[in-house]
Amino acid sequence: MTGPQWLSILTLAGMMALFVWDRFRYDVSAGIALLAAVALGVVKPADAFSGFSDDIVVIVGSALVISAAVQRSGKVELLLSLLAGRVRSAQSELVLLTGTVGFASALVKNVGALSMLMPAAVQMARRRGASPSLFLMPMSFASLLGGLMTLVGTSPNIIVSRVRMEMTGKPFGMFDYLPTGLGLLLVGLVFLRFSARFIPAGRAAAPQVAEALDVGAYITEASIPAGSAAAGETTRAFARRHGGELAIVGLVRNGTRGAVHPFARLREGDALILEGPPDVLHQAIARDRLTLKGKDRRVPEGSERDEIVVVEAVVTRGSVLVGKAAGRYFLHQRYGVNLIAISRAGERLDRKLAEIVLRAGDVVVLQGPGGILPQRLKDLGTLPLAERPIRLGQRSRGWLPLAILAAAMAATASGTVPVAIAFFAAAGAVVVAGTLPVRAAYEAIDWSILIMLGALIPVSDSLRTSGASQVLASGLAQLGALLPPWAAVGLILVAAMAVTPFLNNAATVLVVAPISAVFAHDLGYRPEAFLIATAVGAGCDFLTPIGHQCNTLVFGPGGYRFSDYARLGAPLSALVLLVGTPLILLVWPVR
Repeated sequence: MTGPQWLSILTLAGMMALFVWDRFRYDVSAGIALLAAVALGVVKPADAFSGFSDDIVVIVGSALVISAAVQRSGKVELLLSLLAGRVRSAQSELVLLTGTVGFASALVKNVGALSMLMPAAVQMARRRGASPSLFLMPMSFASLLGGLMTLVGTSPNIIVSRVRMEMTGKPFGMFDYLPTGLGLLLVGLVFLRFSARFIPAGRAAAPQVAEALDVGAYITEASIPAGSAAAGETTRAFARRHGGELAIVGLVRNGTRGAVHPFARLREGDALILEGPPDVLHQAIARDRLTLKGKDRRVPEGSERDEIVVVEAVVTRGSVLVGKAAGRYFLHQRYGVNLIAISRAGERLDRKLAEIVLRAGDVVVLQGPGGILPQRLKDLGTLPLAERPIRLGQRSRGWLPLAILAAAMAATASGTVPVAIAFFAAAGAVVVAGTLPVRAAYEAIDWSILIMLGALIPVSDSLRTSGASQVLASGLAQLGALLPPWAAVGLILVAAMAVTPFLNNAATVLVVAPISAVFAHDLGYRPEAFLIATAVGAGCDFLTPIGHQCNTLVFGPGGYRFSDYARLGAPLSALVLLVGTPLILLVWPVR
């Protein structure tokens, strides 16, 4: 082995040690590894930042933007809420949640699909009086399996496609992963359905800042337009259809306020005064296409191009709003902001928003142009609460984000447009079409992941340019020559699954994929099965909360301990190995 080959291996070993040590965040560790590689001469200075222009970075960043637009549309969540009303048992709800997040992860990045459906899971658990831990970890694992089905579902699939392109001149297509990914997802869903004894269902969620605020139910006002599902049903049926978490506390018909009783029948044009948590109110308004009071008023002159934002704020003692009703104070005309909802501790409000006299301590939801809203909060004497996601009053473009996503996937599946171009264009389209504000698009991008990818690509490529991957693969080939094909593929699958809990899944593929490809070549096998095994192994980190963002995302809300992951994840990992190895060989023969 030559000096440059040793230096390349030592650089990667040092990088892996930094990841395991966890003293620095993974993008910082990747940057240190890149600088070390340049200093040691492993990576040429001219190639140091070549990774940031790689298609992988463009595809991952674009997929995150598209995922945010689909999440903002609320359509997947709306579909889930429609189906949730038809299930009764906790096991059925678990199947519904894991199945939905699994198949959604094939369309958008799995972390986006999971974050989109987590609020619905928490609401289901709350209605059942159970801990969210009953649902969240199985949903995370289902999202990892679902991401294996398409090119854009998870980063490892994108990376192994690039490696195949370098080796054979042909990348993996959008749906080349579908047979193995779908098979593993279905097997995983069955396992999760019958694995109740492995699920840590009694965990208490970690306390959040938003929970410490203890904001109660909000009051908002919305009218029933023509064609709404609410028209013609009773108030009791309306509340039941929305899970019993919101109530109609006031009804205004033809300008006259009427009594609300369980059998009052709703009509088109009725103005409903609704009470409930903001997420439940948002879902009900979106599901029934209700018109939120004041949502679509014209913005002040000069703010037409500003993003419309929604913020929670508390009315202080010195606020100009104290003792005034929003309607009589002409809040929109004077300040250019809309009052969307009100919450008052210890009192049920049942009047129209414009008629409620505000008090100090009331929590209000205000909507307005982002360029003027901070100053308006100050002018009104209100204090913004700690930031938390609140969608009530946010504008949505319905099915347009899903249509844009479908067009991008169709273009790449047909081979007419390269994946990077198609998804970059789709990310731009959701912003230009107004389905995702520019600021939200930038916030949706996980810049630490992109920086890590950009830094690690030239470092991992040094294995190939120095010939170190050839040497390592040749050593593995001597062992592999004694093994049947299924054992050789299983060896790569196990290696990737063993490494990814300590690295990031993308970092695992960047290191293991080149070695597995050369390993296959030295054995005289086609590389596809080994590359797919690498992607599956790296994408299936079920053992720790740190190997994949999905597991980290549910760690706090589920109140899990570190050891909880192996309790459910170890048998699932064994199942993936037992089912995945023959399935990969069935779809991708090695000869």
